[in-house]
Amino acid sequence: MAGISLRKLRKTYGELRVIHDIDLEIADKEFIILVGPSGCGKSTTLRMIAGLEEISGGDLVIGDTIVNDVPSKDRDIAMVFQNYALYPHMTVYKNMAFGLELRRHPREDIDRKVKDAAEVLDITHLLNRKPKALSGGQRQRVALGRAMVRSPEVFLLDEPLSNLDAKLRTAMRAEITKLHRRLDATFIYVTHDQVEAMTMADRIVVMKDGYIQQVDTPQVLYDEPANMFVAGFIGAPQMNFLDVIIRKTAGGFAAEYEGQLLPLPEHLARAVAGHEGRSCVLGLRPENFHERPPVDVDPALTAPVEMSVELAEPMGAEVHLNGKLGSHGIIARVSPRCRARTGDTVPLIADLSAAHLFDKETEIALRTGRPAH
Repeated sequence: MAGISLRKLRKTYGELRVIHDIDLEIADKEFIILVGPSGCGKSTTLRMIAGLEEISGGDLVIGDTIVNDVPSKDRDIAMVFQNYALYPHMTVYKNMAFGLELRRHPREDIDRKVKDAAEVLDITHLLNRKPKALSGGQRQRVALGRAMVRSPEVFLLDEPLSNLDAKLRTAMRAEITKLHRRLDATFIYVTHDQVEAMTMADRIVVMKDGYIQQVDTPQVLYDEPANMFVAGFIGAPQMNFLDVIIRKTAGGFAAEYEGQLLPLPEHLARAVAGHEGRSCVLGLRPENFHERPPVDVDPALTAPVEMSVELAEPMGAEVHLNGKLGSHGIIARVSPRCRARTGDTVPLIADLSAAHLFDKETEIALRTGRPAH
């Protein structure tokens, strides 16, 4: 059993507090990803779990044992680093076997574990090479293999794909996900790349300035962000934000944006009932703007808008339009048939059925139903 609990975990450097009493429960065999911008504390949190950083306060529990003062080597944890950390003078075989040799495992046991791991990772043909003769992706597989041979209960991965090119990163994302299923172990993974987080994780922990902002499945984070930071961080291109005022209308409630009334869906209308005149922030994702009325959306929850295009970015399967909706900058994701160019004014349909509302002061999501974390 390798469930992990972070209980009021804190990290300080002198007077500087970088991790603020965070609580987190990680289930046995879960693939959980810590994500956030540089400096948010995700790698520091991972290093405290690994035993590479001293814990300043709170408890770290693995299984049923508080391990705050347990040395890293005794935590049954294996870590894979961003820079691979391979010994350049050793072959791939020796790199993978080294940790087991230090622990004086029988030679036959070491040989079996190294060859089994190499077969799983498709690097058997590389066992006699040295790291300098390997590609970035091959080195990363060796680093994973070195962790695998120890058969740990928990794998910690600190931005393991950040040194790879875009094509190889995509391939390695799939490989690591399959590896997690095959090994049936707990994976805790750190990245600043929200695409990695969305495609790989069972749950995502979004961090900012040493605080946990929200913990949930990728789809819930996307559909129901707890605040503006999570809404803006999860999703690419990021969510658009418009300053609006809540108005009561004959049909319910609307968000007034620069003189135009944008109808609100029922769950948002209930959240702002009785707050006419309140200043809020309306969130619309790029895919919520359409060139034609969407067939699967109630027309009463759409509104015609005009976008001044400042840049059109063809992406192959779609086009990203960067420009202005009134005085606010927005990004719209439209079909590749769009022929808009810089300086054009493009009529679009805004789909308000998937809109989000946030309190302007606290930046917390306003909605009824599922509560924010």
